[in-house]
Amino acid sequence: MADRVTVIGWDGTPLTEAARGALGAATLVAGAAHHLALPEVPPAAERIRLGSVALAARRIAGHRGTAVVLADGDPGFFGVVRTLRDPEFGLEVEVAPAVSSVAAAFARAGMPWDDAQVVVAHKRTLRRAVNVCRAHTKVAVLTAPGAGPAELGLLLDGVHRTFVICEELGTAREQVTVVTSDKAADHTWRDPNVVIVIGGIGGIGGNGGNGGRTGAGDGGWIAGRDPADPVRGWTRPADAYDGPLGEGETELLRAAQLARLGPRVGDLVWDIGCGSGAFATEAARAGAAVIAVDRDPDACARTEAAARRFGVQVQVVLGTAPHVLENLPEPDVVRVGGGGAAVVDAAADRRPQRIVAHAANRDTAERVGRGLTEHGYQVECALLQAVELDTRAWTETERSVAFLLSGVADHAP
Repeated sequence: MADRVTVIGWDGTPLTEAARGALGAATLVAGAAHHLALPEVPPAAERIRLGSVALAARRIAGHRGTAVVLADGDPGFFGVVRTLRDPEFGLEVEVAPAVSSVAAAFARAGMPWDDAQVVVAHKRTLRRAVNVCRAHTKVAVLTAPGAGPAELGLLLDGVHRTFVICEELGTAREQVTVVTSDKAADHTWRDPNVVIVIGGIGGIGGNGGNGGRTGAGDGGWIAGRDPADPVRGWTRPADAYDGPLGEGETELLRAAQLARLGPRVGDLVWDIGCGSGAFATEAARAGAAVIAVDRDPDACARTEAAARRFGVQVQVVLGTAPHVLENLPEPDVVRVGGGGAAVVDAAADRRPQRIVAHAANRDTAERVGRGLTEHGYQVECALLQAVELDTRAWTETERSVAFLLSGVADHAP
């Protein structure tokens, strides 16, 4: 096993005295090509081109001598330190960090970043990273081959964002480019370290996303998405949505639907038959990306107004389901607020993890349930009855009844 392992962060500035000392004594050095070309790397040291960190860790674990691993930015922030410290390798490491690539990118852009979401995009997580960009107004994306600005722009089709693309940070070839998301696919980008994605409700100026900072002078108290919300609870009362709600939008039903779907950061939610926008807005408050669909222009306008009022990101699509669903990106969870069994079947064809729907009578509930079962979903159905009372006289003021159906796919976590 290596006698000593030092991980040195590199950001293009001169190495610290401690980092130079560790590197000068190294008998093995691992890093990218531009790291191994540094003049401080001892000529006699064994050199490992850093591709797979796990493979490099095995080589280091079998090395007798002192090892140094060079990495861009802060190696403890979405970097190599996590892999090197895996118990599988038994390595004890010392870390000499540098400025992280995310901090450097925002510095180049002249923007604060304590209100930004930070995500890693590679081929397996690209879709979830894009969903975060849909849902939040300021996101830093650490990119990888096959998951760079072009791919982000293509998957954000229909959602306007501004990209600040930082290529080869800290090197002589460093370049910062600002383009709109629809233009990013028109270029070939040189190994970008970070793409800053900004825009949407709240804009470039300050709000970092759902429930984010409220003003330029408010520094907030937590990095990323501020969980504070002036109104507690998953749902808001009907009078918060400026107009009557449909029969499938009662507060109790919305709360139950949210509980069944569990929308979260990185998810894409379809709200089909969005009505007033109450459910779409509340799903977005949970941090998920939301596409709200309705055939009624007035419903689309109400949903857009609700999203603006509550400061969340919702993409609204005017069209009739199921046909309008064909060109939408893949959902994680789906609420069907209108259209009946045919729309539920069309949504199930796209294999989301969870689907919820409601029915006004048992016959409709049975048709929807059979369709979900035939698509391979585990189906539950509950009869929800809500009775509102005037507590001054304890008399009934309103009553609602609905069948709530939920389907969970076999592959759902």
